[in-house]
Amino acid sequence: MSLAPLSLSFTQGTVVVEGLGEDELADFPELRFDPRTKELRAAGYRYRNLILSGISHKRKIVDKARLYGEIACPLQKPIELRPHQQAALAAWTKNSRQGVVSLPTGSGKTVLAVVAISEVQRPTLVVVPTIDLMLQWQGVLKSYFNREIGLLGGGFKNLCDLSVATFDTARLLIESIGNRFGLLIVDECHHLPAAAYQLIAQAAIAPFRLGLSATVERSDGGEVLLDDLLGDLVYEGSITEMTDTVLAPYDVVPIAVELTSEERRAYEAARGAYLDFLRRQGINMGSSQGWQQFIMRSAVSEDGRRAMRAYREQKLIAQRAITKLETLWNLLVRHSLDTMIIFTDDNSFAYQIGSQFVLPVLTHKTKAGERKQMLEAFREGKLRVLVTSKVLNEGVDVPAASIGVVMSGSGAVREHVQRLGRILRKLPGKRAVLYELVANNTSEHFVNVRRKQHHAYQRTP
Repeated sequence: MSLAPLSLSFTQGTVVVEGLGEDELADFPELRFDPRTKELRAAGYRYRNLILSGISHKRKIVDKARLYGEIACPLQKPIELRPHQQAALAAWTKNSRQGVVSLPTGSGKTVLAVVAISEVQRPTLVVVPTIDLMLQWQGVLKSYFNREIGLLGGGFKNLCDLSVATFDTARLLIESIGNRFGLLIVDECHHLPAAAYQLIAQAAIAPFRLGLSATVERSDGGEVLLDDLLGDLVYEGSITEMTDTVLAPYDVVPIAVELTSEERRAYEAARGAYLDFLRRQGINMGSSQGWQQFIMRSAVSEDGRRAMRAYREQKLIAQRAITKLETLWNLLVRHSLDTMIIFTDDNSFAYQIGSQFVLPVLTHKTKAGERKQMLEAFREGKLRVLVTSKVLNEGVDVPAASIGVVMSGSGAVREHVQRLGRILRKLPGKRAVLYELVANNTSEHFVNVRRKQHHAYQRTP
């Protein structure tokens, strides 16, 4: 007696399977019984496994889930991959065209993805964190494939065989469009494990997946989820390995600055109040739960709220030390002919620097048109200095920059490696320098020590 064919359909980010007998369920571990609809169902990203399981058990499959087929994606101009790109592509291909590639900023992740699209020849959805990066990808894809590139995000809603979407828009639409693409590319994929974004990968049926990032590690350890969502880390290239050949040579120069006597008194008073609260509450900030414990306990009493204000005050004093601004002026004079990005931890400090030194400021509040003009002027050399908070930490192509100045930042190693990457795009005769201004004998010093554990920060003059 012949078995009925398996019928697959796509519904709201899931694959529904009909035609299975109860005795066959063990052969399809991805499936779960949905008591609401009385159907067997699996998350969209299990589509590939369902197909392979059906084939391995010699079942005829009626596939109504997939709304894509092969497409012709010839390159309009030749691409000669560099050795590290060839190795990364080969590792990804060997892993059944699934997985994550980690390469430093400026080492050609986007070009690698272009070649992947041309080889896979399936409709492709590229997901990116920002509108700027969405438009940047659109330009690159259009130049190589000479076809209309769809945009989803920033007011655009144009779906094409090759489309680029922001994370925020993709998570809203993926349950309805997740069966239209055979290849899913996630740029800056370290964002994907966030609870709000996991659905993007889970509701897409794309059997081929490529994650791209300069640094996949997350402070919450969530990068382990990428194995399930996109595939294993198949290739990792480090900044130090590519320096001089692929990336510009560089130096990391820490500059210790002193607080004024007035700043020191205010800092010690605030830090003392903060540390006193930690001692009384028995909170160990060196533990994995220390920060969460401090947040929770500081919120339930006036004493705790004073401790949180004290924590923020001591951090602000260190980040905005007067001597940092004096040192910045000296760096602006020393590098008056160089292109420079000045990084801060928050918008208000960025605007303060912009106002004091009459410099253009780029933050997430900058309107799209103004942002585009500013970045184009910077690339063309009409602007030599940009001040930013976090908006240039990742993604946006700023090849002109050769000097970076970190005025303040978080304790995340990722952030500082990304900032270093902003200045490493190779140009003839270029040697990049990243200056880190650190308030001496403050908590900033310990943050600086922690991030120096990353291999990229061992290259100091």
